[in-house]
Amino acid sequence: MSNRNIVFTIGSVTIVATPRNTATADAIIAALPIESSAQTWGEEVYFATGVDATLETDARAVVEAGEIAFWVEGQCIAIGFGPTPISHGDEIRLAARTNIWADAIDDVRLLKSVSSGDTIKVDWAS
Repeated sequence: MSNRNIVFTIGSVTIVATPRNTATADAIIAALPIESSAQTWGEEVYFATGVDATLETDARAVVEAGEIAFWVEGQCIAIGFGPTPISHGDEIRLAARTNIWADAIDDVRLLKSVSSGDTIKVDWAS
């Protein structure tokens, strides 16, 4: 596992993140570079990766802003930055339990400007 950062380029937004030391992070890193198309759901951006992973013991649906999640069933990276249609109050509740595999260095609220269909690229930060 490398300590190098990865960069998400989503439309005009760039988010740098540090991978955690997890099996999910290893699987995603092995698949880099990833190119996909953004989907939005409330204040969440998610996108297909084609990566296979299993649900980890500490998986959860409620995340903190800045935690980068992986939705196992959908093979998608999910980045929540505010309430979704199933949130209670201001919490960031994703559609299912997810593996938290990275932490954003940049403010994920910048993703508010992302639209469904925007191109996403995930690769090593230079």
